[in-house]
Amino acid sequence: MEIMETDNVISKSLKKSISYSAYNDLLQEYATEGKTTGPTQNEDLIYYTKLNTQRSKRIMKTTNLNPELVSKVEQLNQKSEWLLITESWCGDAANSVPVIAKLADQSKNADLRIVMRDENTDLIDQFLTRGGRSIPKLIVLDSKKEALFTWGPRPVEAQKLYDSWKNSEEKKPYKEFQVDLQKWYNQDGGASLQRELLDLLPG
Repeated sequence: MEIMETDNVISKSLKKSISYSAYNDLLQEYATEGKTTGPTQNEDLIYYTKLNTQRSKRIMKTTNLNPELVSKVEQLNQKSEWLLITESWCGDAANSVPVIAKLADQSKNADLRIVMRDENTDLIDQFLTRGGRSIPKLIVLDSKKEALFTWGPRPVEAQKLYDSWKNSEEKKPYKEFQVDLQKWYNQDGGASLQRELLDLLPG
């Protein structure tokens, strides 16, 4: 796709985007009503939406931000929009989105905007991971709405854990692997994500 077309896709998605506060309200609403984001409404996705709503609140309260990263974000001297693609049922998103939101709050020049993947397939298709529509995906845009960098769907070490499971000849069921992955997230406490963003952010 041509650059101009990509710019148009980003602009269109930004118009449909919501704040982190509105996203939290949506999660709470769906958890209460037994729904999930996206076109597929099934028992598993609804369950994970409820679980992720609770998990996101806990992570927002308990995550300690890296002081060096906070300083870098505070010193951002140009307006930037942090466009984050996600879905309510995504476990990786539940662990990363609150950390990103808490970080964006540290700067008046960082505006976090959230969109749902399945409502914005033309956007996610511009930012595939290994050819797949993996989420969450963070796209940091400069004042001209051009992508400075992207991050996602999970920290490097978590990705290694996933790859090891996926390539195992006798791999355990995915739900069992999810337990192992969540243990990693709990132990990491958002530190790996923050180190990676520290390397990616300009300045």
